[in-house]
Formats: sequence, structure tokens, C-alpha cells
Amino acid sequence: MTNPTATSEDLTLPIVLYVLYLLALPTALLSLLLGVILAYANRYQAGPAAQSHYEFLIRTFWLSLVCMAVGVAVCIVGGVLSVILIGIPILIVGVLMLAGAKLWYVVRSILGIVHAARHEPYPRPDALLA
Repeated sequence: MTNPTATSEDLTLPIVLYVLYLLALPTALLSLLLGVILAYANRYQAGPAAQSHYEFLIRTFWLSLVCMAVGVAVCIVGGVLSVILIGIPILIVGVLMLAGAKLWYVVRSILGIVHAARHEPYPRPDALLA
């Protein structure tokens, strides 16, 4: 039985961009920057399925950037306040925020690969969680 939402569009580039996003973790974010630049460059000339993946990739970049910035700020505040011991729980919260943001980023990238490999548009590219 075929999937009614599957398209005949070439979704190879979105899959490559998702892989670049996953490679960002060991490559000091260089592949992430390349991935988001390519997503911005290709999003308007793509078909509807690929365009949904590009929108999802771009949103994943910006949301993860905001989450990481907040996590780093909380860690810095916690680190400074650790001198008077009240900062230790704040520092722990910041580290947990960073770990959660990393997990969220990886899950979104893997879900994007799954949908693109099935030749499906991403169902809700503007969704926050999945």
C-alpha cells in the first residue's frame, strides 16, 4: 500500500542537510552553519515537500540557538553565584537545559530524516516539539 502523502520530489538535499545538522555536534557547529545557509538558499525554489523540510531545518536552527543561548546564560549566572553556593542549583539547571536542548535538536533532526526518507513533507514544520 502506498502512502497518500508521499511525493515524487527529490528530497536528497534535505536529507543531506539533516545529516549536516547531526554532524554539527562533533564538527564545532561548522556543518550546522553550512546546513542552515543551504536551507535558506533553497527553500523558495523547492517543491512543497522539500520546502516544508527547509522551513523545519531553519526553525530547528533558530530555536536551538535560542535554547542554547538561554542555557549558557543560566550556566554563567550559576557559575558566578556558585561562589556563595546558591549558584550550584542554578548551574545544574543550566546544564540540564543544555542537555535537553541537545536531545531536542537530535530528535528533530532524526525525525526530519525519517520523513524525508519516506518522501513525505514534514507534517508540521512550524511545530515546537516534533
